[in-house]
Amino acid sequence: LATSSAAGEVVLWEHRLDRQEWQRIPLQSHDQSVDCLAFSSDGCFLAAGGQAGVKIWQLDRAKVNQWQPLSITHSSAWVDRLAWNPLSNQLAFSLGRHVQIWDATTPDTSTILNFAASSVLGLDWSSDGQYLAIAGYHGVKIWESRDWREEPYVFDLPTASVAIAWAGDSKYFAIGNMDRTIAVFEWNNPDPWVMRGFPGKIRQIAWSTASQHPPLFAAASVDGIVVWSKHPDDLVGWESRVLQHHDGVVQAIAFQPNSLLLASAAEDGLICLWHKAQHLAQILEGAPQGFSYLAWHPRGQQLAAGGKNGELHVWTRSRRGQGFNLC
Repeated sequence: LATSSAAGEVVLWEHRLDRQEWQRIPLQSHDQSVDCLAFSSDGCFLAAGGQAGVKIWQLDRAKVNQWQPLSITHSSAWVDRLAWNPLSNQLAFSLGRHVQIWDATTPDTSTILNFAASSVLGLDWSSDGQYLAIAGYHGVKIWESRDWREEPYVFDLPTASVAIAWAGDSKYFAIGNMDRTIAVFEWNNPDPWVMRGFPGKIRQIAWSTASQHPPLFAAASVDGIVVWSKHPDDLVGWESRVLQHHDGVVQAIAFQPNSLLLASAAEDGLICLWHKAQHLAQILEGAPQGFSYLAWHPRGQQLAAGGKNGELHVWTRSRRGQGFNLC
């Protein structure tokens, strides 16, 4: 598990099953904020972005718990968005109005994508790794990773797009906007479904990866969450339901992998677990001043969350499958 902080720390935590304890492995500590953090899909690289730019560590498989920092060249900029390609060790990260692509197979060569209209406000890879979507003022541009030189697909919107997320099958992608709307596009269809009436800007969008279920995603706005599921009839479009329990701004939402269990973390110091993204099943606590982020273990048996005062909590699914207990 990797964690970062506004104080500039990057720390790895390894769960030692033989001792039933967590080992702390510090990688970095300085006074410049770290704002985004992600492992590559194979777990061999860790990237952190923030006030000092982007930094990458590579796992040294010949040594236990040894992560080697890699040198990476980019222009001076505050990096607050980054994402790894789901199928390869390509890292995309924001640099003002541009996105730089770093590839582990050709580390000395970088690709620069020009969003142009504004600073980059969101980015996300399709699940097959073929497309990279970049959001900002006036909508979204999508580049094809097989040839970055090709002109991007452009999806124009009369607002600034601040959140974007692809569905698990890459057939749909949803865009959250500053004008309190969500636009859902079906790939190769220029006409989106538009959802309105949110109380504020869309802070985050999360898709469920559960199989054998119609496409479903959740969107966080102020202290509420709206879950949208695709109706079989395209004329009906998408059906919604509202999840309400939080008494503070929802800071993060995420579906348990391959499940409809939705977790939400908010400034009220609560994490809510929503069974089938419908009913409140469990409430987790531990950050009196509010939670700022959460993340599921890839196998879905553990949930980690960070608090605004530097708290870190990890919950493990009980053996009987009835809720999560503090680890």
